[in-house]
Amino acid sequence: MEMETNPRPQSGRWWWKVKAEKKTKQAEANLPVKTKIQREIIAWFWVGLVFLLINGTIGQARVIPSGSMENTLLIGDHLIMSRIGYDAGVPFTNWHVPLWRNPKRQQVIIFKPPFAPDTPDYVKRVIGLPGDTLDLRDGAVWVNGQKLVEKYTTGPSEPAPPGSAPLGYSDLKFPFRVPENCYFAMGDNRGNSYDSRFWGCVPRKDIIGTPVLIYMSLNVGETPWQPGEIRERFFAYANALLHPRIVRWNRIFRTF
Repeated sequence: MEMETNPRPQSGRWWWKVKAEKKTKQAEANLPVKTKIQREIIAWFWVGLVFLLINGTIGQARVIPSGSMENTLLIGDHLIMSRIGYDAGVPFTNWHVPLWRNPKRQQVIIFKPPFAPDTPDYVKRVIGLPGDTLDLRDGAVWVNGQKLVEKYTTGPSEPAPPGSAPLGYSDLKFPFRVPENCYFAMGDNRGNSYDSRFWGCVPRKDIIGTPVLIYMSLNVGETPWQPGEIRERFFAYANALLHPRIVRWNRIFRTF
């Protein structure tokens, strides 16, 4: 007759560990309600602090509301933006400071429009760096006398129509020399982009980051992504759950 053996005797370390865990759970259960609430508040405070740190210095989400960057970016593309090295700021405010990194030519950037800093951020491509001389002729961009090769554009590159500059700005004349600490930015859809051709260069202090990844893309038109269209945006997401065909699956996880 075989005798049963206890693989975990009550005198072993395992048994004392179980007893200690039971005592800890009992002690937590006996805590006053006020203490439990305080602990919960402190825990959520740290969660919120980490969120603000990430949101203010590492990355944020953005959505493309217009066709100015087609076909690189489409209306309804949802982006993860990296702020690392470019900018740091306080989330949900306009307070921010530029950091040490500077964008390169033909890099896509996200910035606060200098003529209307309280409006949603713009997404464009850097064409001219500080000190560059730019010209727009023959439907192309010329940088320091050399034609810029651009395989990503839609339509010819032409100057803005006369008189189309925003209030307080003058029409740009080409050739144009990019001032120091400024960047000349244009949309890839040259016939449908409100960019540096209209209102001048982007000051370095207004550049807040660069896109790194498309994490979602919905083919539902422009309306849901306009400022204040919370109801339409909610319906767009709900519609994507009910009709997955409106999701551009082939664009998800594209990187820059």
